[in-house]
Amino acid sequence: MDITIHRPQELDGALRKAWHEAMDESPLYANPFLAPEFTVGVALHRPSARVAVLREGGEAVGFLPYERGPLGVGKAIALGLSDCQALVHRPGLSWEPRQLLRACGLAVFEFDHLVAEQEPFGRFVTGTFASPVVDLGPSEGTYAEWLRATYPGLAKTTLKKERRLARDVGELRFVYDERDPAMLRQLMDWKSAQYRRTGRMDRFAKPWIVALVQDLFQVREEHFTGVMSVLYAGDRPVAVHFGPASRTVFAAWFTTYDPDLHYYSPGLMMHLRMAEAAGRQGLAVMDFGRGDKTYKDWLKTRELRVAEGFATRPHPVAAALRMWRRPVRGLRNTVNAHPSLRAPADRLLKTAGSLRTTGRASASGRAGGSGRAGEAAARTGR
Repeated sequence: MDITIHRPQELDGALRKAWHEAMDESPLYANPFLAPEFTVGVALHRPSARVAVLREGGEAVGFLPYERGPLGVGKAIALGLSDCQALVHRPGLSWEPRQLLRACGLAVFEFDHLVAEQEPFGRFVTGTFASPVVDLGPSEGTYAEWLRATYPGLAKTTLKKERRLARDVGELRFVYDERDPAMLRQLMDWKSAQYRRTGRMDRFAKPWIVALVQDLFQVREEHFTGVMSVLYAGDRPVAVHFGPASRTVFAAWFTTYDPDLHYYSPGLMMHLRMAEAAGRQGLAVMDFGRGDKTYKDWLKTRELRVAEGFATRPHPVAAALRMWRRPVRGLRNTVNAHPSLRAPADRLLKTAGSLRTTGRASASGRAGGSGRAGEAAARTGR
């Protein structure tokens, strides 16, 4: 086994072609987050990004994208942002993780959405989790007919809310692949406000994530296309989603909606319409990613498994990182696995987010006056 290390931007056409072929040969690796286009996009904003290329008989047969930090601390590419991670390889390939880490100059490799079937990493897995998916089939007829046939339990309530939204705000119009960059800015504004309200980390407060999403929005390749979908009521955007699609898999990534219209369930409307439209586009699977959400339980047809853990080789840095990170992960996973703990934790986060948002709004009002400009600044988070 020969292993070479490359900067993602340095991969030539032959290597990208071999990577795409490995994706095509196994449904395990068909997810767009495993495409070279995603890794190259991340590398434009994360100089630590690398790709290990595994060769047998001179032929490239495996690709591991990762980020290398100080002291040999490594992690899956875009850890915490990517919803699927793996060493993408041709069928039948075997490898030894510690040999791989040594070639990459890593003492430890951390992952949190690893394709669970990656058996060589199995002994380093600390937990596996459900990643709900929807199997998409080709549909004919109208959206309402598809909804009644596919989700009969949801159809009556959802269609009633859609009619009410159309009556109250404007006729509904759904665009599966919206190319207006203004809608991407709207998504980021709404999502940032949502993160703050719920006490979560605001991903769009990080300039590199903003720049990455803007870049991926422009990618239009066979194995990776940035797809933004928008649900309008009249001319008013109601909900926006951005996520990537490969040849067969559509990844649900960032979904948000106008909070003033939350009682219409616009987020659910968005996911239902995306599933119907993605099926019409010929995609086979809509992947929601790891995480417990009620709408995922309603819509899923089955579950994949993803793993988290730390692949290590004997090294003091690896031991120290495991001692530091494992208790934090364990506590988080315990809370997420038990509704009796998760609900109070969510309330605590929302209370903290509300206090933080109120504080920002007061500061914005003092800085920008008490008129509409101050209100707009507080609402959008700018």
